[in-house]
Amino acid sequence: MTARSPQRQQLHDMLDPVVSAAGYELVDLSVSSAGRRSLVRVTVDADEGIDLDGVAVVSRAISTAMDAEDASFAGPYVLEVSSPGVDRPLTEPKHWQRALGRLVTVPIGDAEPVTGRVLAADEGGLRLQVAGTEHSYDWASVGSGRMQVEFSRPDQPAADDDEASLDATDDDAADEEE
Repeated sequence: MTARSPQRQQLHDMLDPVVSAAGYELVDLSVSSAGRRSLVRVTVDADEGIDLDGVAVVSRAISTAMDAEDASFAGPYVLEVSSPGVDRPLTEPKHWQRALGRLVTVPIGDAEPVTGRVLAADEGGLRLQVAGTEHSYDWASVGSGRMQVEFSRPDQPAADDDEASLDATDDDAADEEE
């Protein structure tokens, strides 16, 4: 099934309300041949994200809908339901809104890509904090962005903080004993 095939569109039209009823958004749908079966990949998301329990709920709802609707999808299939993941491209304002507070890299116009933290994303454009300075960009100049993986975000205490304070306490106690 090609990306624009009538069969894919029919499947998309059938699954979109199913995913919405579960409280999520149908982000992407692809169907490819996998031997005698079809591989149906469905990507779902929400403003607050989706966890494994949410993926399971959506997967059951989609499977039930596909099994009940013989005409829109013929033959055996394998269903994969997932979230977009951290490496998904940020292309629409809603993607950027879901990335608030996150570190991203994005091409701006013809210039080199910039890396900054998403401060806001609305109908007017994107606001990033780049190297400590706030910058605003209109949507026409913003390219497809990517979130950067951060192991220790600034708004979260580092795991070493507790150990460092314990070490300092141990050092103080050792000084008192001497």
